[in-house]
Amino acid sequence: MFERWLAKFSQDIAVDLGTSHTRVAVKDRGIVIHEPSLVTINTRSQAIVAVGTSARDMLGKTPAHLQVIRPMLKGVISDFEITEKMLRYFIDRVHADVPTPLPRPRMVMTVPLETTEVERKAVEDAALSAGARMVTLVESPIAAAIGAGLPVMESVGSMIVDIGGGMTQIAVVSLGGVVTSRTLSVAGEEMTRNITQYVRDVYSLLIGEKVAEEVKWRLGSTMDTGTPYEMEVRGRHLVTGLPKQIILKEAEVREALQRNVSVILSSIKATLEVTPAELVADIYEHGVVLVGGSSLLRGIEKTIARETAIPVRVIDDPMTVNVRGAAALLGDDALLKGIALPSTQDAFFSS
Repeated sequence: MFERWLAKFSQDIAVDLGTSHTRVAVKDRGIVIHEPSLVTINTRSQAIVAVGTSARDMLGKTPAHLQVIRPMLKGVISDFEITEKMLRYFIDRVHADVPTPLPRPRMVMTVPLETTEVERKAVEDAALSAGARMVTLVESPIAAAIGAGLPVMESVGSMIVDIGGGMTQIAVVSLGGVVTSRTLSVAGEEMTRNITQYVRDVYSLLIGEKVAEEVKWRLGSTMDTGTPYEMEVRGRHLVTGLPKQIILKEAEVREALQRNVSVILSSIKATLEVTPAELVADIYEHGVVLVGGSSLLRGIEKTIARETAIPVRVIDDPMTVNVRGAAALLGDDALLKGIALPSTQDAFFSS
């Protein structure tokens, strides 16, 4: 009874704690936070200087005593204390416009496939320490399928390819669970690094992470679009040490990303090869759904469709589909109970 009273007055929260971005949605309010998973720390005082977008603005510009930290690595917490502080900051922002104190929120959080029990416990502990009343974990491909409106609880196979920041997750979902899957470290961040390396190798030009990220979004593609996109890129010449500007073309960026795209294509095929025939038939009929930020690369859905002979579509607003799926679960306790991962709290307390 007490829990029902708390649920009536608390602002329940859905969190997609990603390597590159954290998204937060509030029940009945939608997405309220969509910011980089970055925190700037003063190493002298250990104080938090900036979180999210303001921390990203400091990338590559900080003095020695300020450090920009990414507390998530490949979807897993790499720095527990910083992750807790980042989550607390976002929870406080959610409640900032509420004039009266509210009960601590219930949280539904997404976690990657193949997350260990210890890694799941770290996520739960960080959320509880940051102010959550109760934490429920859901595998991110399941949340993405719900956000995309796929029939996750039916005996129908759906294929989700989530090309995120730190990892790519390929999953075939049916009857509320993942049937076959693959997880790759090839994703958006490695694409950004490959662009940086390409510019360094070809032009002897050193560019920053933010510049390479912008290049990826503006020029990234997997096939010739027929439009000669290009972009001015500035950096430091490695020979002279002086500033230099070049014109980077779409075809060059496509070359830099070619290996990444090939690995993702091979993994999609490998996943289909071990998927039960009945589910493959469903996927062939309904197609593959692409989500995640790097699914916005121009032409990637056509490239995958050409290589697999299966229809492929990019979901609307693919960067937020995971948190939208998690937010939908806040209002459907029966569905949440059916797909939630077992809590690690009881297991650790009883051991």
